[in-house]
Amino acid sequence: MTQHVKIPQDRIGVLIGEGGETLRRIERAAEVSLDVNSDDGAVAVEKTGDPIRGMKAPDIVRAIGRGFKPDAALSLLDDDMRLFETIDIERAARNDNDLRRKKGRLIGENGRTRELMEELTGASVVIYGTTMGIIGGPKEVDVVRSAAEMILDGAPHGAVYSFLERKHVEELKHQGMEYHEYSG
Repeated sequence: MTQHVKIPQDRIGVLIGEGGETLRRIERAAEVSLDVNSDDGAVAVEKTGDPIRGMKAPDIVRAIGRGFKPDAALSLLDDDMRLFETIDIERAARNDNDLRRKKGRLIGENGRTRELMEELTGASVVIYGTTMGIIGGPKEVDVVRSAAEMILDGAPHGAVYSFLERKHVEELKHQGMEYHEYSG
């Protein structure tokens, strides 16, 4: 069975990698065959081995297409529960200026908001074009999605950071770990 995925032209080089190395790595790891059309960014994904691993291949290709580094995209194979999800920032924007503003709020000053989302959830987060991509476990993806929606709805960054911190503490407690607030 072959699935077709389309990625932006400027991400084809990342998908293929130097001398085709990344492409071969994905094919081996996901047990698929990839056929990349460099003219239009169409990628045919054909399962060749384990169908479960092969099911993750289109998401690996999509994740690279949405700005993730190949290693982050390949982490989808680390665990059956790992997910790739995108949030359409453009859908939440009224116009181009609003889109730029919302993207800037998601990224934060010097990338700090995006970094905090990653640090406090364990998910990988990328903002590329008009989308925000998330790779992580179901809880991680859910918390990042909620934080992103808060920001897109205009919530102050402080409130979003408090939400992320609270969810982080809840997860640590759930895992039976203690949390000590850093002061200094």
